[in-house]
Amino acid sequence: MLPLHTRPLALLTVHLEPARMLGDTPAGTRKIVMVAGGSVEGERFSGRVLPGGGDWALTRADDVLLLDVRLTIEAQDGALIYCRYEGIRHGAPEDLAALARGDLVPPERLYFRIQPRFETASPRWAWLNRILCVGVGERLKAGPRYHIHEVS
Repeated sequence: MLPLHTRPLALLTVHLEPARMLGDTPAGTRKIVMVAGGSVEGERFSGRVLPGGGDWALTRADDVLLLDVRLTIEAQDGALIYCRYEGIRHGAPEDLAALARGDLVPPERLYFRIQPRFETASPRWAWLNRILCVGVGERLKAGPRYHIHEVS
């Protein structure tokens, strides 16, 4: 089997507005959460998350949360970068209940992973169009924080 290597890309912190609960749909319990802002911090890539994106999250019957997020990042030079990621979060029932109450849960107690992809017209940041990434998440009070790694 061929080895898989990663290297750190950035820390993505997303601040969220209160969730809009659609309720129980045929697919599961749907909520839409708008992005209020945030930041991207890394050695090779930094910027701010602009307000206006969102997460079309779905909780399945087995209490697995599926993320479907789209947001815009403004790089430190003003270039705009579209970021889209899908993800999955699950954990023990007591940890999910703690999250629902707004309590902090240690990240090692959750399986919280994302697959971000980037898209930009900026020549400086065009290399982001050509990479695959994975992220490990943790839930903070204002929203999620992801430790994103480039798959090399």
